[in-house]
Amino acid sequence: MTDMIDKKRIPAHIAIIMDGNGRWAMARGLVRNAGHKAGVETVRRITAECVRLGVRYLTLYTFSTENWNRPEDEVSALMGLVLTSLEDEIFMKHNVGLRVIGDMQRLPADVREKLQQTIERTKNNDTMTLVVALSYSSRWEITQAVKDILHEAQSSAIRPEDITEEFVSSHLTTSFMPDPDLLIRTGGELRISNYLLWQIAYSELYFCDTYWPDFDEKALHEAIISYQSRQRRFGKTEEQVENENV
Repeated sequence: MTDMIDKKRIPAHIAIIMDGNGRWAMARGLVRNAGHKAGVETVRRITAECVRLGVRYLTLYTFSTENWNRPEDEVSALMGLVLTSLEDEIFMKHNVGLRVIGDMQRLPADVREKLQQTIERTKNNDTMTLVVALSYSSRWEITQAVKDILHEAQSSAIRPEDITEEFVSSHLTTSFMPDPDLLIRTGGELRISNYLLWQIAYSELYFCDTYWPDFDEKALHEAIISYQSRQRRFGKTEEQVENENV
């Protein structure tokens, strides 16, 4: 299937909602945490494949602000998996840098410390950036951006005409990277779940029934092939886009 992918049109930024770990485990008579452990293995495989294909940014919805409402033992297990995965040498082996978006102040102190260490350790890795959305939601992010802008307005003169889309984007936690070209959601659900709502305004959306632990390289290729079959018009007509590509 790899030969069906146009290597010149690989999405620069892929964002993924990794859904279905719990249901994958329950279907096998396992505890939910077993699904999360299997999901970490999928992260390793998909990260390596994205590097191989030439993806520049891979953003993974790892833990939402709403996930804090899950049972305490599941939250604790998920935080433990975060710590374990940060010890993975995939960062250095594949020259991958780590960035984190989300409300890190809500994370346990040992997780925050390990994240900062890994970010520092990988800051010069530039083949691909792996962005982990932890304790993240778009409503939290946009609310935080409004607060930051208000604080800025108290110390400098911001005029209404200064508030452009670019100005707002610069105050989001994702300001360091381009918007996603492709958003993938696994697990069969057809919703965005408070993820990158500002950033995916013109992203191509791809939904599949495959649970995240079973999402492999072939499934990723299928998503990219679907992406490449679409014409991205960004509000223009089909004829305009075709003329631009002549």
